[in-house]
Amino acid sequence: MDRLLREPLARTAVELLRRFKGQTYAFGTDALDRAGPFAAALGRKALFVGNDSPWLHPAIESIARSLRAAGVEPLGPIAGARPNSPYEDVFRLRAEIEARRPAVLIGVGGGSTLDALKAASALAALSPGRDDPEPFFGIGRVSEAARRASARLVPLLAIQTAASSAAHLTKYSNITNPATGQKKLIIDEAIVPARAIFDYRVSVSMPRELTLDGGHDGLSHGLEVYFGARGAALETVEPIALAGIELIVRHLPRAAADGGDLEARCALGLGTDLGGYAIMVGGTNGPHLNSFSWVELLPHGRAVALMNPYYAVFFAPAIERQLRSVGAIYRRAGWAGEEVERARGRELGLAVARAMQRMSRAMGFPTKLDDIPGFGEEHIRRALRAAKNPQLASKLEQMPVPMAPEDVDRQMGAVLAAARAGDLDRIARL
Repeated sequence: MDRLLREPLARTAVELLRRFKGQTYAFGTDALDRAGPFAAALGRKALFVGNDSPWLHPAIESIARSLRAAGVEPLGPIAGARPNSPYEDVFRLRAEIEARRPAVLIGVGGGSTLDALKAASALAALSPGRDDPEPFFGIGRVSEAARRASARLVPLLAIQTAASSAAHLTKYSNITNPATGQKKLIIDEAIVPARAIFDYRVSVSMPRELTLDGGHDGLSHGLEVYFGARGAALETVEPIALAGIELIVRHLPRAAADGGDLEARCALGLGTDLGGYAIMVGGTNGPHLNSFSWVELLPHGRAVALMNPYYAVFFAPAIERQLRSVGAIYRRAGWAGEEVERARGRELGLAVARAMQRMSRAMGFPTKLDDIPGFGEEHIRRALRAAKNPQLASKLEQMPVPMAPEDVDRQMGAVLAAARAGDLDRIARL
């Protein structure tokens, strides 16, 4: 980390994160030592949730030692969540919270475990005994229910283990109904973790595929929020998004090629954390919305990486400033040529989209939907239905090109058709 901090970009990232979270967030290296003091500040009886993945064992043991030293009584660890936070895991965690009545929750894991625990905490506090998250999907509905019931959620210490979703920093909980294959969102300040830790050394043990998927998730947070921002919001998010995007584009290939490259891992952690900061300032849009409908086919990071180039072309007339800055990042990283400096409008969108796809191909990612085994017309229909669901309306509202529900079949349908064929030029006819 010390060597990385000689770079102005990394120092900027650290300053931005400190401005964002202040003393409630411990990050960098040796951050796990803060687990005990952070937990003790919230409560002494802790429900300790973390998966039994072999690569996490050293971190779990280190956290447990820190808790005991601080006088915190850990109940567990109990199993966290499987990928995409399926309902069954959320309901199981809700029951554990109700049965054990902890003063503090400690979640150790990637986005799936932390998202499931956020949702479970809301259910336990606001609808105990009920396995129904529907009332809480959308924006602000947990806070509204808590006010009506004069209730409070058990505070959460979120300990991140993967450079990915930044679930340890945000107001989002993405959980999935396996029966329908559809992911939905709780968006609420009430579920923001009270304290957070990310020791970037832990991510050294991440498998290569998880590294790639997680890195692209964080990259997409920066891209989508930056593309969708306007006016004062654009001025606020621009330094956050651009620093995060550049850290990831520059260092993700290194982290994937050499899992033990601690400098690259720290840079990737900073970049994906800034992605989390970005989605607290703005919101994601098309790529994230579509990815929620394909959870049984594609890891989330892979889905958004596939869709971002197509939306970059679709949005191009409205985001030339953003595309110019992003194109410069991809050029500095060697994925684009001077065309990103010369082109304008839609042609600039195409140039940046092709740079994104070069990076994806180099990492073994698909660049068209028909390359995905099992993908078919039903997945297109499912994505279009989801885009019209009022519970996911925030994604349409955050599009830089306005799209009302009645426009979805025509406009988004054309983007998905282009992505299915792998033909960026088809978007020219929109």
